[in-house]
Amino acid sequence: MSLTLSEVKIATRDSYGKALVELGREYDNLVVLDSDLAAATKTGVFKKEFPNRHFNCGIAEANMTCVAAGMSTMGLVPFASTFAMFAAGRSFEQVRNTIGYPHLNVKIGATHGGISVGEDGASHQCCEDFALMRSIPGMVVLSPSDDVEARAAVKAAYKYEGPVYIRFGRLAVPVFHDEENFTFEIGKGEAVKEGNDVAIIATGLMVQEAIEAAKLLELEGISARVINLATIKPLDEEIVLKAAKECKKIVTCEEHSVIGGLGDAVSGYLSQVNPVIVRKIGVQDEFGHSGPAKDLLKQFGLCSDNIVKVVKEIQ
Repeated sequence: MSLTLSEVKIATRDSYGKALVELGREYDNLVVLDSDLAAATKTGVFKKEFPNRHFNCGIAEANMTCVAAGMSTMGLVPFASTFAMFAAGRSFEQVRNTIGYPHLNVKIGATHGGISVGEDGASHQCCEDFALMRSIPGMVVLSPSDDVEARAAVKAAYKYEGPVYIRFGRLAVPVFHDEENFTFEIGKGEAVKEGNDVAIIATGLMVQEAIEAAKLLELEGISARVINLATIKPLDEEIVLKAAKECKKIVTCEEHSVIGGLGDAVSGYLSQVNPVIVRKIGVQDEFGHSGPAKDLLKQFGLCSDNIVKVVKEIQ
């Protein structure tokens, strides 16, 4: 892992497709389901190599969820794939009752999460999925930050016995992990940068913004610790508590509503064991709208400049 963001940019939805192919070559019980979006979710690359293990369920996401549940009871490991808005939103009742309640071994690959979906507009910019999926007992919720971590997360999800929700992005983002020296473990956070004045805890594409913010803060004499929490549930309580005790102030960053996501997970835990100042950066209580992804991220304050501003406000 390097604090230098690579010039190479890869969308984590592309990482999803690649990881499925790699796993498919190794495990013949892996199957992939899609809801007529194989080109967008990138499961099309799996379909090309394993046409008999890819199932297009059509524009019927709730049904796809139930089909995946049934397949899992036959010893298969299904990855049900669609946009986050449909995976977490439209199919919530089926995910809760058909996958979550019986604790089935189904993996949900949710692409196009957050407002960086851009021009697709508010109806497709799902900023509620972490909150919805966190509320389901036993559901693991993952939000990888770059290509290396995303592929590792998919492989970890395959090996995990139980339901897993993984969010992937449409926007290409810099790669900062060194694949040769990187290991991924569900439920474990990652200290990307050390620091003691404030801890910036981020997930997904906001990790890269946190890294850039830490560099800017360093120039102003503020030492910021950067923590990557790719696992939103179960929360890595150890790394969060350590940051609270040593840094005293926490700023959480997520491409998600400030209601029910990473920020609430962190502040909810710390309020019980070690109360400190926690400021949440995310989408406020509002919907997104159509526009270029990078412009929307800046407009909604999901950028390094706003992280710096918020950190300085609590110093």
